[in-house]
Amino acid sequence: MERKQRGAVGFALCGSFCTLRQAMEQMEALSKDYSVLPIMSQNAYETDTRFGKAADFIEEAERLTGHPVLHTIVETEPIGPKGMAEAMVVCPCTGNTLSKLANGITDTPVTMAVKSSLRIGLPVVLCVASNDSLGASGANLARLMNTKNIFFVPMSQDDPVKKPFSLVADFSLLGETLEAALQKRQLQPVFR
Repeated sequence: MERKQRGAVGFALCGSFCTLRQAMEQMEALSKDYSVLPIMSQNAYETDTRFGKAADFIEEAERLTGHPVLHTIVETEPIGPKGMAEAMVVCPCTGNTLSKLANGITDTPVTMAVKSSLRIGLPVVLCVASNDSLGASGANLARLMNTKNIFFVPMSQDDPVKKPFSLVADFSLLGETLEAALQKRQLQPVFR
């Protein structure tokens, strides 16, 4: 039996390089149910690391979704006004992006994609992967938890002994979190 595809979802990748493979797996899973619009931050789009080459991630995202990766502010600005998506996912969401969103800074393709979505009331799902979520980015995390139309993939400390300020979302809960967010509901518990 063929599954019916739902609407479009923006899927923004930030430079938490050690989690990009997990993010790509979630992009593939969502692309079975949604038309996925891939977006990359400048760092994700341009930076080769020990976790993979940027060109390989770009090629994979375009293959999985059938859409070119949007990677400039100009390309992502119309997402909201032109109704290009019914929700926005940021996976992985770095502490840098988290902080920019909390403080209204729109200087990357990802922050513009989120702003463009929020300005018309679309749900935004953040899949946090940050070594300073309970440190320098903690206040920004708390601020966004109290922001309308922002929803979080449930998260936990990934290594409380060696990295006591780090939080990483349970990437496997992205689809379920998105479903809840489309109903304007936060999947609970947020901290596991």
